[in-house]
Amino acid sequence: MTKQYFTALAAYNSWANDKAMDWLSQVSDEQWEQTLISSFGSVRQTAVHIASAEKIWIDFWIKAPAPAYLTSHFEGPKNELIDIWKTASAGMHNFIKNWPEENYTDAVTFVYPRGGSGQLPYWQTFAHSINHSTYHRGQLITLLRQAGFDKLSSLDQATYYLTHVNS
Repeated sequence: MTKQYFTALAAYNSWANDKAMDWLSQVSDEQWEQTLISSFGSVRQTAVHIASAEKIWIDFWIKAPAPAYLTSHFEGPKNELIDIWKTASAGMHNFIKNWPEENYTDAVTFVYPRGGSGQLPYWQTFAHSINHSTYHRGQLITLLRQAGFDKLSSLDQATYYLTHVNS
């Protein structure tokens, strides 16, 4: 649990998100809305879930006065969601770069989407947010393939390190 490691994870997350958002910008409206089988019923719903989670964790970290999950109210177009997701992704990266390592054990209180609350040390919530996004980006790839989108490439963390860190 070091700042260098967490900053590298955030950079990887931003890189993978950028690739996923590029794919989303290329899909047709039919592919975006097509009903498919996964944790969420479409490419759109999965993308909204990822963007919402990344945004809400930042809200919890900064103790925003009224954090709201996008999944509860977002009805905008694809490009608006991509913009929100880009902001959240960059925000996560910037937050960890500026968050002092001595604060990694600070408690973060959060609210579950369906009610109730919890509290974990910051470092655990950050690790969860990265893992959560990775998990659902994998589902997004499967959904995109099911919808007939085939302009995909690797989002593997080793690929990121080989092409951006160790090159």
